[in-house]
Amino acid sequence: MRDLIVTAIVFGFLPMALSRPYVGLYLFSWLSYMNPHRLAWGFATTMPFAYIVALTTMVSVLTSKEPKSMPWTREMTVLLLYIIWMTVTTYFAFFYNLATEQLLKVIKIQIMIFLTPLVITNRQRLHGLIWIIALSLGFYGVKGGIFTILKGGAFRVQGPPGTFIAGNNEIALALLMTIPLIRYLQLHETRKWLHQGLGAAMILTIISTIGSQSRGALVGAAVMGFIFWIKSRNKFFTSVMLTAAIGIVALVMPQEWYDRMSTIKTYEQDQSAQGRINAWWTAWNVAKDRVTGGGFEMFQYRTFHQYAPDPSSVHDVHSVYFEVLGEHGFIGLGLWLLLAILTWQTGSWVIKHAQRDPDKKWAVDLAAMGQVSMVGFAVSGAFLGLSNFDLYYHLLMIIVLTKVILLKEQAQSARELNILKEETQTNSALATTRSP
Repeated sequence: MRDLIVTAIVFGFLPMALSRPYVGLYLFSWLSYMNPHRLAWGFATTMPFAYIVALTTMVSVLTSKEPKSMPWTREMTVLLLYIIWMTVTTYFAFFYNLATEQLLKVIKIQIMIFLTPLVITNRQRLHGLIWIIALSLGFYGVKGGIFTILKGGAFRVQGPPGTFIAGNNEIALALLMTIPLIRYLQLHETRKWLHQGLGAAMILTIISTIGSQSRGALVGAAVMGFIFWIKSRNKFFTSVMLTAAIGIVALVMPQEWYDRMSTIKTYEQDQSAQGRINAWWTAWNVAKDRVTGGGFEMFQYRTFHQYAPDPSSVHDVHSVYFEVLGEHGFIGLGLWLLLAILTWQTGSWVIKHAQRDPDKKWAVDLAAMGQVSMVGFAVSGAFLGLSNFDLYYHLLMIIVLTKVILLKEQAQSARELNILKEETQTNSALATTRSP
């Protein structure tokens, strides 16, 4: 039954996506983040829904009569340079076949990221995209929060199998980044029942993040919670929400969870943590030795045997920073960090230039919550190798588009004001001419 429902939804919206590219992007985002086909049990689990929708969306972009213009902001330029550099590092990769396969996956993700500014051209469409992302991942936040409460935190919250967010660490990172987006939607929701529902969803998503039992997510949640409070427009509500979530966690989580979290302080005795540090040093040594790094999928036995302090400890890198450093060298890491810095500055620009205008509150709130999500990724990502996660790049694009759309609205308002002035002046001149 689930297979039929997912199939009916996808193919039911395809005709609309063919004439309206932004609908195709919405559908693709739903498939990418919620992965509804992975919740089915039959033929839908292996159907290439995302591929079909992506092709339909690209055809729609090419055939649609809507005016399309790529906003070549500094962030877009840096992202393009980063993609080009990843192609170069793939050519010189330690494991060329594995690296090429991964590069193709990354390029597929980035194509849809670059399509976003072509089809998301106004505030309403941007708002719709945030709804799709928040509902898709918020589904697992609400579901996981209820699961954690009912099971007393005895089991870990996991994501849908066979996806980017399958593991407990991965789903925790995705949920952390989703919480600020849900808050943005709540701030601009006037329907009381939905406003309260979004508040409850935030609390359950926080509980779900803790229920993942990810130590990196706990650190990220602590830092992000502080930034969330600073950036929040209503600090009292934010305090109540965070206190409620912490209180429920304190009541629900078992002693085993506290024991696991306490190992953060004693990482020297944690074999998993030591393995990560060994992988980090491996990434550093490779980057020092090779300008292009080791390329995608370089964290293999042969690499550790040559570059690791402890060659016998082969471990996944578990850090977005050292993952980029090892795979793409210092140039790649520099471009990747520059992209984040420039996007953060863009968010700050929006907040500074729009905060005193009530009609621009949406932009201020979205930029602020986008920055909070960036903090969640920056902190939790330090302990997780998910540098190519499409949600992160979509988040950066959302912040960039906030400024692009804000400037477009300002220009439109200025044009309308000039037209009004010209009409007033014309009417005044005509009245003067007609006067005896």
